[in-house]
Amino acid sequence: MATAIVRKPASFRLRADLLERMKRNAARENRTLNNYVECVLLDAVYDEPNEVTKAAIEEAMSGKNPNKIYSSVEEMFNDILSEE
Repeated sequence: MATAIVRKPASFRLRADLLERMKRNAARENRTLNNYVECVLLDAVYDEPNEVTKAAIEEAMSGKNPNKIYSSVEEMFNDILSEE
């Protein structure tokens, strides 16, 4: 059973140029202005990665990852080219 999301009306005073740009962006994405603004705000507020991503980041930072870590792109390309 899906849980209903409660929405409350809100009013904001925005710069006219910002509002027009948001309207254009929403139209370009075939979305309502309300939906567009809600998505932008959700992206800004909920920027923390989920548990799977957190675990992957921790594993990569721990050095336990069996993949080789390169200090530069040049080092990586040299390694790739030497395998051929």
